Amino acid sequence: MKKVHSTEALIPTKISFNHPTKYPMPTSECSFHSVLPEDALVLQSLKESIVWPETPSLSSNFSLNDTSDPTQSTFTILPRKGGGSWHVGDQLEVLIKITDFHSRPKNSGGDVLLARLHNPALSAGVAGQVLDHHNGSYTAVFSLLWEGNAQVEVTLVHPSEAVTVLKQITQQQPDRIYFKSLFRSHSVTAYAFCNVCLKASQDKLCNYTDIHTGEPWFCYKPNKLKCEHRITHSFGGFRGKLKPKEDKLFQRSVRTQPSGYYYQGSWRALDGTTVHQFNKSAISQCLKGKVLHLFGDSTIRQWFEYLISTTPDLKKFDLKSSKQTGPFMALDYTKNTLVTFNCHAPPIRFGNLPVSHTRYIANELDKVVGGTDTAIVIGVWSHFSTFPVEVYIRRLLSIKRAVLRLLNRAPGTTVIIRTANPKTLTLYETLTNSDWFSLQRDKLLRAIFKGVNVYLVDAWEMTLAHHLPHSLHPQPPIIKNMVNVVLSHICLSNGNLKTEAN
Repeated sequence: MKKVHSTEALIPTKISFNHPTKYPMPTSECSFHSVLPEDALVLQSLKESIVWPETPSLSSNFSLNDTSDPTQSTFTILPRKGGGSWHVGDQLEVLIKITDFHSRPKNSGGDVLLARLHNPALSAGVAGQVLDHHNGSYTAVFSLLWEGNAQVEVTLVHPSEAVTVLKQITQQQPDRIYFKSLFRSHSVTAYAFCNVCLKASQDKLCNYTDIHTGEPWFCYKPNKLKCEHRITHSFGGFRGKLKPKEDKLFQRSVRTQPSGYYYQGSWRALDGTTVHQFNKSAISQCLKGKVLHLFGDSTIRQWFEYLISTTPDLKKFDLKSSKQTGPFMALDYTKNTLVTFNCHAPPIRFGNLPVSHTRYIANELDKVVGGTDTAIVIGVWSHFSTFPVEVYIRRLLSIKRAVLRLLNRAPGTTVIIRTANPKTLTLYETLTNSDWFSLQRDKLLRAIFKGVNVYLVDAWEMTLAHHLPHSLHPQPPIIKNMVNVVLSHICLSNGNLKTEAN
């Protein structure tokens, strides 16, 4: 039997795809949980799809010794079904048993576990699917995809008791991340707090709800200035509170088959996609005559930065914009290539984003002509983690409608969606960007775009299966593999793979 590792921590329904017809208005009863009326049934179905197993309630004097202990929990590799030796293509099953600090078996589920199978010598790795049996035991299932040895690694990201805390703070403190805007008119300046929802009467609020998507955004109305005087959007701060001892829960460190695996350091997809390895000349050839629009957060910005750094002929045009938020543009005049990046609209935790640059992805997609020479990449997840899932669902449904409109008017357009990925967790990261939050949103994203003609880049498995440490911004070898998947999807449809690297 092997010990379970702990993570390192420092401290169907029919959907209308037209533009929405009703928009939220500021009232004293605004809600973080609202969606458009026509999405109510969809919302309920999506929430049911991510219901987490029941986790223990915590009394005010709970004991940490009663919580899940990774050092005493174990896993055991089960015999091959049918007996005999393991073969490539088989499924390996591992039984995980969780115990508390008293060495007593847990009798409930809800722990957050990650599992991978890997071979360091071959630079090979694949993520496992963890099944919760709701009784303190779990099964991790791995596909055997290469010849040779393999090691099982199981990580306890959060004990089930920590999930109880994460659920509570999301419901009770949905505004623990807050934002602010600068208002200015001549010599008069003022800052005001902003968010998806603010508790105040209409005359005390500025309503910046987007007229096209219905996405709500409000700021408190500053004294002596008008709502039209808003200049910037920026991250305000964090004000989450934990009860005594709850922080100690964070101070220690799913699908039926994987989407792919690493072998000799390169990602091999299992959905039929041939993932090519691209050097700088192959990237240039792939993107020849193409327009590539990247929309999302800093994890998508990484891909823009990778393309610029590895493709000398792709020159970044200086738009005098923020290094964090963009917008960015890069051109290769010789090969008629255009690559752009735009960050998504609030909630976004970057600093001092001009209001004129707060662009909703759905609105930007409606401006795209599209066609076989156009590719769209979208990645939205990290900045929505502190809010109730309704906020994220509302944004994704808005984007999905715009994607469907784009594919309807320009069916040849390539659309690629990036999923979330696991990361290293400090206490602050746990309360704002926990892998449990990301897992929930990852499931929602896959459900919402299921059946739509888009490609997924499975950043979750590509990060989990790799030997490098987890990070919000994965390290260059992982980014290289992610971009190779993106380019393979783009170029398989247009035949621009004549000079790919082997």
